[in-house]
Amino acid sequence: MQKMRAFLKNSKGATAIEYGLIAALIAVAAIAAMGTLGNQLSKTFKNVETKMTTTANPAG
Repeated sequence: MQKMRAFLKNSKGATAIEYGLIAALIAVAAIAAMGTLGNQLSKTFKNVETKMTTTANPAG
């Protein structure tokens, strides 16, 4: 009976699961932020490339 009480009072497993869920949430947020940042950075470099190309080879 005491082993059952000790097992039910043990919260180490629940704490580990909570930390795991927090880590997973942080990872998902970081991946989403990096994806957005990567897309914006790609657009910026393409814009710079376009401006450099038109400046180096002006039409006319």
